[in-house]
Amino acid sequence: MKKLQRIYRCWSVNTQPEELKLSDWFAPNASMNATTTWSAPVVWHGTYKEEVLENYYANHKITVGFTVFAVGRYTEYYLYNFMLSADKYFMVGQKVIIYVLIDDFSKMPWIKLSPLRTTKVFEIKREKRWQDVSMMRMKTIGEHVVDHIQHEVDFLFCMDVDQVFLHKYGLETLGESVAQLHSHWYKANLTEIPYEGDQLSEAYIPIGKGDFYYHAAVFGGTPVQVLNIARECLQGILNDKKNNIEAVWHDESHLNKYFFLHKPTKLLSPEYCWDLKKGYNRDIKTVKLYWDTKYYKILRMTQSPSLTVLDL
Repeated sequence: MKKLQRIYRCWSVNTQPEELKLSDWFAPNASMNATTTWSAPVVWHGTYKEEVLENYYANHKITVGFTVFAVGRYTEYYLYNFMLSADKYFMVGQKVIIYVLIDDFSKMPWIKLSPLRTTKVFEIKREKRWQDVSMMRMKTIGEHVVDHIQHEVDFLFCMDVDQVFLHKYGLETLGESVAQLHSHWYKANLTEIPYEGDQLSEAYIPIGKGDFYYHAAVFGGTPVQVLNIARECLQGILNDKKNNIEAVWHDESHLNKYFFLHKPTKLLSPEYCWDLKKGYNRDIKTVKLYWDTKYYKILRMTQSPSLTVLDL
């Protein structure tokens, strides 16, 4: 197996500004709960200085990538709108590589991207069950990071396809290890959060423990950290499979266990992955990315030569 290579960059002392400190760009209101107990920033709209970030990265050229899986009916229902909105709002002004993992090349939509944006399309095997598609994406992400992504980007996000960008999704989201607060559970008491409750599962988190509930629709970081996330989650999934265990929320349960053990260095508020069915409240000032309409009964339908089976 190829080994992940660490990439070091040397900046000229005379021409490059000092390393960006949290206090340089992160300035939440004193009344906001915008820092975790382990001192990681929780990024909400209005807590960051966009101009400072843009000036810094103008002198520290980066490439940002994201992976998106398009399998079965998800391709025709969501991929075009997702990519069109990403082209408009994701990392505006930065070099971006979009990695599309698709099970049918013929269904890849043609989209004329803006300057600085590239799409790379890779064919993947389609799993029999949607649960396996969800869980085995960690294996695919890890393989692609090792094979090529590590050489191509400085930061990498992994995103679900059934989402739409609505406002600028920018440099404030970048970090070594980035987790997304779930819009349904960000205010919940720890005893209410739907962590995996089976003590035999690798994803198990005891009731009342944990920090937050994270949404697997968005996570990211440096390629090194994304590889660590993918490998550990995959190992947990495979260990559970050996014991005929399937975590309650599949790869999301394992992702939550990973971030329970390895605290993320940056958290994104629910504004960065919001369910519009919940409406707006005083917390949600600007929705950056929202859940597209879910057609689960159609999308999770699997076809066979003799019958149609609904996975609900």
